[in-house]
Amino acid sequence: MTGIATESKPLSAGNPEPWSSEEGPGGGGLDHDVLQHLLEVEANAQSLVDDAQAEADRRIAEMEKQNRSRYEEQYTREAALLDGQYGSEIGIIKEEYNKQLDAYRVSLNDFKPDHAKFCSLLDKFLGEGR
Repeated sequence: MTGIATESKPLSAGNPEPWSSEEGPGGGGLDHDVLQHLLEVEANAQSLVDDAQAEADRRIAEMEKQNRSRYEEQYTREAALLDGQYGSEIGIIKEEYNKQLDAYRVSLNDFKPDHAKFCSLLDKFLGEGR
């Protein structure tokens, strides 16, 4: 950067512009150099902000990808574990159900109806007046 001159020209009724008449408002004087430098600084700052935003977006996308991958891995592992537990518990329940059903069938086969006692009960409920 070049040195900035500190000489300033006072405003007067005869000379209301801060630049010399030979430089003019667009003539490349000190004010023009300062404004140009500030515009360059602003452009560099904007470029840095844009680069930082792009890097932040890239990092966020990478973290989302990693988190999604970990989630799917853990979900698959937990689902497989629960499926295994479900299958074994269903097997135990079916086995118990079959045992109870077999015991009930045996009890039905062992049951011998007492027809005389049944008829006696019907007579009590319906009355003996045939």
